[in-house]
Amino acid sequence: MYSVITKEIMKKKSPSKRDKLIHSHVRDLFVAQADRPAALKDISLNRLTPYQRALLVADGTVTRFIEAYKLIPVEVVLLYQARRTVHNEHSWLKLQNGGNIIAREVVLQTPCTEFQTPKIHAYAVSQIVYERLPHNVVDGVEAGIDGLGALLHHSQLEARRDLLWWGIERATGMPSSLAHFEGRPLLCRTYRIVANGNPLMLITEKFPLDDS
Repeated sequence: MYSVITKEIMKKKSPSKRDKLIHSHVRDLFVAQADRPAALKDISLNRLTPYQRALLVADGTVTRFIEAYKLIPVEVVLLYQARRTVHNEHSWLKLQNGGNIIAREVVLQTPCTEFQTPKIHAYAVSQIVYERLPHNVVDGVEAGIDGLGALLHHSQLEARRDLLWWGIERATGMPSSLAHFEGRPLLCRTYRIVANGNPLMLITEKFPLDDS
């Protein structure tokens, strides 16, 4: 059963002047909102909590942000990782047919303890052009221990984040370990990390709406 907060967030109302102003500012941050997947739907930003709005526009390490905001430890848990070959041109990664990537899925969660089960704060799906990364970052990715933001920070690689699109979606096709999220609304955003004019990664992060 969804929380009262989640139900209120999903209600549709006519946008106010404040809604329009907020959306205008966010529209300037997300450079490809018109290209977002059809499954993503609009939501008024003032229906999100301050924590959720900050997650949406954060351009630093999400793990550190969650830890600082909630004052709790957060661990990165690797669900899936494999090298793949792209069979079609990938415009957002500027990768031609036959290019190589690492496909990666992780969750950010509070550590499991003797007294409580872990709480999931985010599910992230990444496509990484590893041939454009320093070797120490690729080694860290393949070790599967640290988050991508931490690996890039420690490498001192000068990179930027391009926020692409965002919205609300109903969870479908989740990994078996996240089956309890099926059908639930998630706040989603997609961005890419770019260095020296080349996209390094395309990352989609999904946040449960009942985590506020």
